Amino acid sequence: MHPPADKAECRRRFSSDCPSRDLFDQIADKWTMMVLTVLDDGPLRFNAIRRGLEGVTQKALTQCLRRLERNGLVERRVLATSPVAVEYAITPLGRSLQPPFRALYRWTREAMPEVDAARAAFDARAG
Repeated sequence: MHPPADKAECRRRFSSDCPSRDLFDQIADKWTMMVLTVLDDGPLRFNAIRRGLEGVTQKALTQCLRRLERNGLVERRVLATSPVAVEYAITPLGRSLQPPFRALYRWTREAMPEVDAARAAFDARAG
């Protein structure tokens, strides 16, 4: 895809050819925030990450880690062990996402009672 000619327009709307839209889609992925949170305490191997994410499939985690690595948010390191092992660590760029992710997580915890009430009201009207 080619970036739109008018970058200001790209910033105002999520046009389909806007590079930031693709990155936003990847950051907002179901597993991205959770993977970066699991890696918060330090580098981990694939299976340790997977154990920290209940319900993630091997395929989904592999795809997520590849996207994170491609975007420079996670670094993949091959360890010279026998057998060879791989670990993943957050890069400085990935760490820069942690404050907004923490704020979003805090918001979800704080807003949950209001969200639950809205859901109950909606379900009562719909049912």
